[in-house]
Amino acid sequence: MERRLRKVRTTMSIHAHRRTLELLDGEYASIHHGRSHDFDDLREYQPGDEVKDIDWKATARSHVPLVKRYIASRQHTVLLVVDSGRNMAATAESGESKRELAILVAGVLGYLAIRHGDRVALLMGDAERREDMPEGGSEAHLERMLRRIDAAVALDGPHSHLEAVLEHAVRRMRRRSLIVVIADDLAYTHDLDVHLGRLHARHEVLWVSIGDADLMARARDERQLVGVDTGIGLPAFLRRDRGLRRAFDAAIAERRARLEEGVRSLGIASVRVSSSETAIGSLFRLLERHRRARR
Repeated sequence: MERRLRKVRTTMSIHAHRRTLELLDGEYASIHHGRSHDFDDLREYQPGDEVKDIDWKATARSHVPLVKRYIASRQHTVLLVVDSGRNMAATAESGESKRELAILVAGVLGYLAIRHGDRVALLMGDAERREDMPEGGSEAHLERMLRRIDAAVALDGPHSHLEAVLEHAVRRMRRRSLIVVIADDLAYTHDLDVHLGRLHARHEVLWVSIGDADLMARARDERQLVGVDTGIGLPAFLRRDRGLRRAFDAAIAERRARLEEGVRSLGIASVRVSSSETAIGSLFRLLERHRRARR
Protein backbone atom coordinates (compact mmCIF):
# COMPACT_ATOMS: atom_id res chain seq x y z
CA MET A 1 0.00 0.00 0.00
CA GLU A 2 1.25 3.46 -0.86
CA ARG A 3 2.44 5.44 2.13
CA ARG A 4 -0.17 8.06 2.92
CA LEU A 5 2.27 10.66 4.23
CA ARG A 6 4.44 10.39 1.12
CA LYS A 7 1.38 11.10 -1.01
CA VAL A 8 0.56 14.15 1.16
CA ARG A 9 4.10 15.50 0.87
CA THR A 10 4.08 14.94 -2.89
CA THR A 11 0.83 16.89 -3.19
CA MET A 12 2.31 19.71 -1.14
CA SER A 13 5.33 19.84 -3.46
CA ILE A 14 3.25 19.79 -6.63
CA HIS A 15 0.68 22.39 -5.64
CA ALA A 16 2.83 24.76 -3.56
CA HIS A 17 6.21 26.09 -4.62
CA ARG A 18 8.88 26.61 -1.96
CA ARG A 19 7.91 30.15 -1.04
CA THR A 20 4.30 29.12 -0.43
CA LEU A 21 5.43 26.22 1.73
CA GLU A 22 7.54 28.60 3.81
CA LEU A 23 4.52 30.89 4.21
CA LEU A 24 2.36 27.93 5.22
CA ASP A 25 5.02 26.94 7.76
CA GLY A 26 5.14 30.50 9.07
CA GLU A 27 1.37 30.78 9.40
CA TYR A 28 1.27 27.54 11.37
CA ALA A 29 4.06 28.68 13.69
CA SER A 30 2.34 32.00 14.39
CA ILE A 31 -1.04 30.63 15.51
CA HIS A 32 0.15 29.48 18.94
CA HIS A 33 0.15 31.73 21.98
CA GLY A 34 3.46 32.38 23.73
CA ARG A 35 7.04 31.33 23.15
CA SER A 36 10.31 31.17 25.06
CA HIS A 37 12.96 33.87 25.08
CA ASP A 38 15.73 31.47 24.05
CA PHE A 39 17.25 32.92 20.89
CA ASP A 40 17.97 30.36 18.18
CA ASP A 41 19.08 32.07 14.94
CA LEU A 42 18.20 34.63 12.27
CA ARG A 43 16.39 34.12 9.01
CA GLU A 44 15.08 36.33 6.23
CA TYR A 45 11.77 38.04 6.92
CA GLN A 46 8.71 36.40 5.34
CA PRO A 47 5.21 37.91 4.97
CA GLY A 48 3.26 36.97 8.08
CA ASP A 49 6.22 37.30 10.48
CA GLU A 50 5.80 39.61 13.45
CA VAL A 51 7.43 43.01 12.90
CA LYS A 52 8.58 43.02 16.52
CA ASP A 53 10.81 40.01 15.73
CA ILE A 54 12.91 41.96 13.21
CA ASP A 55 16.54 42.34 14.31
CA TRP A 56 17.16 45.89 13.11
CA LYS A 57 20.93 45.88 13.72
CA ALA A 58 21.42 42.66 11.76
CA THR A 59 19.09 44.00 9.06
CA ALA A 60 21.19 47.16 8.73
CA ARG A 61 24.37 45.11 8.36
CA SER A 62 22.98 42.71 5.77
CA HIS A 63 20.61 45.11 3.96
CA VAL A 64 17.99 42.33 4.07
CA PRO A 65 15.19 42.24 6.68
CA LEU A 66 16.07 39.52 9.22
CA VAL A 67 13.91 38.18 12.03
CA LYS A 68 14.93 36.44 15.23
CA ARG A 69 13.85 32.86 15.71
CA TYR A 70 13.31 31.43 19.17
CA ILE A 71 13.33 27.94 20.58
CA ALA A 72 9.78 26.95 21.45
CA SER A 73 9.13 26.94 25.18
CA ARG A 74 6.83 23.92 25.04
CA GLN A 75 5.24 21.47 22.67
CA HIS A 76 1.68 22.07 21.57
CA THR A 77 -0.93 19.40 20.98
CA VAL A 78 -2.88 19.40 17.72
CA LEU A 79 -6.04 17.29 17.85
CA LEU A 80 -7.51 16.29 14.50
CA VAL A 81 -11.25 15.70 14.89
CA VAL A 82 -12.45 13.83 11.81
CA ASP A 83 -15.97 12.87 10.76
CA SER A 84 -15.54 9.21 9.78
CA GLY A 85 -19.19 8.51 8.94
CA ARG A 86 -20.34 7.29 5.54
CA ASN A 87 -20.92 10.87 4.35
CA MET A 88 -17.14 11.24 4.11
CA ALA A 89 -17.04 8.33 1.66
CA ALA A 90 -19.10 10.31 -0.81
CA THR A 91 -17.87 12.27 -3.82
CA ALA A 92 -16.44 15.74 -3.31
CA GLU A 93 -17.11 18.77 -5.47
CA SER A 94 -14.05 18.03 -7.61
CA GLY A 95 -15.13 14.44 -8.29
CA GLU A 96 -12.49 13.11 -5.89
CA SER A 97 -13.32 11.10 -2.80
CA LYS A 98 -14.10 13.15 0.30
CA ARG A 99 -12.09 10.62 2.28
CA GLU A 100 -9.00 11.40 0.18
CA LEU A 101 -9.43 15.13 0.73
CA ALA A 102 -9.92 14.64 4.48
CA ILE A 103 -6.73 12.57 4.61
CA LEU A 104 -4.89 15.25 2.64
CA VAL A 105 -6.03 18.01 5.02
CA ALA A 106 -5.18 15.94 8.10
CA GLY A 107 -1.82 15.00 6.59
CA VAL A 108 -0.79 18.56 5.69
CA LEU A 109 -1.70 20.02 9.09
CA GLY A 110 -0.24 17.06 10.94
CA TYR A 111 2.98 17.29 8.95
CA LEU A 112 3.31 21.01 9.68
CA ALA A 113 2.78 20.29 13.37
CA ILE A 114 5.49 17.65 13.69
CA ARG A 115 7.89 19.81 11.64
CA HIS A 116 7.50 22.42 14.36
CA GLY A 117 8.04 19.95 17.18
CA ASP A 118 4.38 19.70 18.16
CA ARG A 119 2.45 16.53 18.83
CA VAL A 120 -0.60 15.30 16.92
CA ALA A 121 -3.55 13.27 18.19
CA LEU A 122 -6.63 11.91 16.43
CA LEU A 123 -10.29 11.62 17.36
CA MET A 124 -12.78 10.37 14.80
CA GLY A 125 -16.20 8.85 14.91
CA ASP A 126 -19.70 8.41 13.56
CA ALA A 127 -23.15 7.58 14.89
CA GLU A 128 -22.03 4.28 16.45
CA ARG A 129 -18.39 4.52 17.48
CA ARG A 130 -15.51 6.73 18.54
CA GLU A 131 -11.87 6.02 17.78
CA ASP A 132 -8.85 7.90 18.98
CA MET A 133 -5.09 7.76 18.81
CA PRO A 134 -2.91 9.33 21.50
CA GLU A 135 -0.60 12.17 20.64
CA GLY A 136 2.72 11.54 18.96
CA GLY A 137 5.40 13.57 17.24
CA SER A 138 6.88 11.33 14.56
CA GLU A 139 6.14 10.85 10.87
CA ALA A 140 5.52 7.16 11.56
CA HIS A 141 2.83 8.12 14.06
CA LEU A 142 1.20 10.45 11.53
CA GLU A 143 1.34 7.73 8.87
CA ARG A 144 -0.53 5.33 11.18
CA MET A 145 -3.06 8.05 11.88
CA LEU A 146 -3.78 8.68 8.19
CA ARG A 147 -4.17 4.95 7.60
CA ARG A 148 -6.66 4.74 10.45
CA ILE A 149 -8.77 7.46 8.83
CA ASP A 150 -8.57 5.65 5.48
CA ALA A 151 -9.73 2.36 7.03
CA ALA A 152 -12.55 3.91 9.06
CA VAL A 153 -14.43 5.73 6.27
CA ALA A 154 -16.56 3.46 4.08
CA LEU A 155 -19.80 3.64 2.09
CA ASP A 156 -21.30 0.84 4.17
CA GLY A 157 -20.24 2.43 7.45
CA PRO A 158 -22.51 4.08 10.05
CA HIS A 159 -24.06 7.48 9.48
CA SER A 160 -22.13 10.62 10.40
CA HIS A 161 -22.77 12.17 13.82
CA LEU A 162 -20.22 14.91 14.32
CA GLU A 163 -22.04 16.43 17.31
CA ALA A 164 -21.40 13.26 19.33
CA VAL A 165 -17.73 13.25 18.32
CA LEU A 166 -17.34 16.89 19.40
CA GLU A 167 -19.07 16.15 22.71
CA HIS A 168 -16.48 13.42 23.27
CA ALA A 169 -13.70 15.90 22.44
CA VAL A 170 -15.06 18.32 25.07
CA ARG A 171 -14.79 15.61 27.74
CA ARG A 172 -11.45 14.28 26.59
CA MET A 173 -9.32 17.38 26.00
CA ARG A 174 -8.37 19.04 29.29
CA ARG A 175 -5.10 20.70 28.33
CA ARG A 176 -5.33 23.71 26.01
CA SER A 177 -4.77 22.52 22.44
CA LEU A 178 -5.27 23.43 18.81
CA ILE A 179 -8.28 21.47 17.54
CA VAL A 180 -8.90 21.07 13.82
CA VAL A 181 -12.36 19.78 12.86
CA ILE A 182 -12.49 18.08 9.44
CA ALA A 183 -16.12 17.57 8.53
CA ASP A 184 -18.66 16.93 5.85
CA ASP A 185 -20.39 19.87 4.13
CA LEU A 186 -23.08 19.71 6.80
CA ALA A 187 -25.90 21.83 8.23
CA TYR A 188 -25.25 24.00 11.29
CA THR A 189 -27.35 22.71 14.20
CA HIS A 190 -28.00 23.86 17.77
CA ASP A 191 -26.03 20.89 19.19
CA LEU A 192 -23.13 21.67 16.89
CA ASP A 193 -23.14 25.28 18.09
CA VAL A 194 -23.17 24.19 21.75
CA HIS A 195 -20.29 21.73 21.48
CA LEU A 196 -18.16 24.01 19.31
CA GLY A 197 -18.74 26.85 21.77
CA ARG A 198 -17.59 24.69 24.68
CA LEU A 199 -14.49 23.60 22.78
CA HIS A 200 -13.64 27.13 21.70
CA ALA A 201 -13.93 28.39 25.28
CA ARG A 202 -10.94 26.23 26.25
CA HIS A 203 -9.03 25.59 23.02
CA GLU A 204 -8.13 27.16 19.70
CA VAL A 205 -10.44 25.67 17.07
CA LEU A 206 -10.23 25.58 13.28
CA TRP A 207 -12.94 24.24 10.97
CA VAL A 208 -12.45 22.57 7.58
CA SER A 209 -15.46 21.56 5.46
CA ILE A 210 -14.97 19.05 2.64
CA GLY A 211 -17.17 20.31 -0.21
CA ASP A 212 -20.08 18.25 -1.48
CA ALA A 213 -20.47 17.20 -5.09
CA ASP A 214 -23.05 18.98 -7.20
CA LEU A 215 -25.98 16.55 -7.13
CA MET A 216 -27.28 18.14 -10.31
CA ALA A 217 -24.12 16.86 -12.01
CA ARG A 218 -23.92 19.90 -14.26
CA ALA A 219 -20.21 19.52 -14.90
CA ARG A 220 -20.39 15.78 -15.43
CA ASP A 221 -21.86 13.23 -17.75
CA GLU A 222 -25.42 11.93 -17.50
CA ARG A 223 -24.65 9.29 -14.89
CA GLN A 224 -26.83 9.46 -11.81
CA LEU A 225 -25.35 10.54 -8.48
CA VAL A 226 -26.80 8.69 -5.49
CA GLY A 227 -26.95 9.97 -1.91
CA VAL A 228 -24.87 7.83 0.47
CA ASP A 229 -27.49 8.14 3.23
CA THR A 230 -30.58 7.29 1.19
CA GLY A 231 -29.30 5.44 -1.86
CA ILE A 232 -31.60 7.67 -3.91
CA GLY A 233 -30.53 9.91 -6.76
CA LEU A 234 -32.15 12.47 -9.01
CA PRO A 235 -33.15 11.25 -12.49
CA ALA A 236 -31.54 13.10 -15.38
CA PHE A 237 -34.79 14.80 -16.47
CA LEU A 238 -35.18 16.36 -13.00
CA ARG A 239 -31.58 17.56 -12.96
CA ARG A 240 -32.27 19.41 -16.20
CA ASP A 241 -35.23 21.28 -14.68
CA ARG A 242 -34.19 24.94 -14.31
CA GLY A 243 -36.63 25.69 -11.51
CA LEU A 244 -35.41 22.72 -9.50
CA ARG A 245 -31.81 23.78 -10.07
CA ARG A 246 -32.52 27.29 -8.77
CA ALA A 247 -34.27 25.91 -5.67
CA PHE A 248 -31.42 23.45 -5.07
CA ASP A 249 -28.74 26.13 -5.44
CA ALA A 250 -30.60 28.47 -3.08
CA ALA A 251 -30.94 25.76 -0.42
CA ILE A 252 -27.25 24.81 -0.65
CA ALA A 253 -26.14 28.45 -0.51
CA GLU A 254 -28.31 29.05 2.57
CA ARG A 255 -26.93 25.97 4.34
CA ARG A 256 -23.31 26.97 3.65
CA ALA A 257 -23.98 30.55 4.75
CA ARG A 258 -25.51 29.34 8.04
CA LEU A 259 -22.48 27.16 8.72
CA GLU A 260 -20.03 29.96 7.94
CA GLU A 261 -21.98 32.46 10.04
CA GLY A 262 -22.31 30.00 12.91
CA VAL A 263 -18.60 29.23 13.24
CA ARG A 264 -17.68 32.88 12.61
CA SER A 265 -20.00 34.01 15.42
CA LEU A 266 -18.00 31.79 17.77
CA GLY A 267 -14.73 33.32 16.58
CA ILE A 268 -13.65 30.17 14.75
CA ALA A 269 -11.79 30.44 11.44
CA SER A 270 -13.14 28.15 8.74
CA VAL A 271 -12.50 27.15 5.15
CA ARG A 272 -14.11 24.90 2.57
CA VAL A 273 -11.84 22.50 0.65
CA SER A 274 -13.31 21.40 -2.67
CA SER A 275 -10.34 19.70 -4.37
CA SER A 276 -6.76 18.55 -3.85
CA GLU A 277 -5.75 21.18 -6.40
CA THR A 278 -6.90 24.02 -4.14
CA ALA A 279 -6.33 22.39 -0.73
CA ILE A 280 -2.93 23.94 0.04
CA GLY A 281 -4.10 27.46 -0.75
CA SER A 282 -7.28 26.91 1.28
CA LEU A 283 -5.31 25.75 4.33
CA PHE A 284 -2.98 28.74 4.02
CA ARG A 285 -6.01 31.06 4.10
CA LEU A 286 -7.39 29.18 7.11
CA LEU A 287 -4.21 29.61 9.15
CA GLU A 288 -3.90 33.24 8.10
CA ARG A 289 -7.50 33.97 9.13
CA HIS A 290 -6.95 32.32 12.49
CA ARG A 291 -3.76 34.28 13.11
CA ARG A 292 -5.42 37.60 12.19
CA ALA A 293 -8.48 36.84 14.33
CA ARG A 294 -6.25 36.40 17.38
CA ARG A 295 -4.57 39.81 17.10
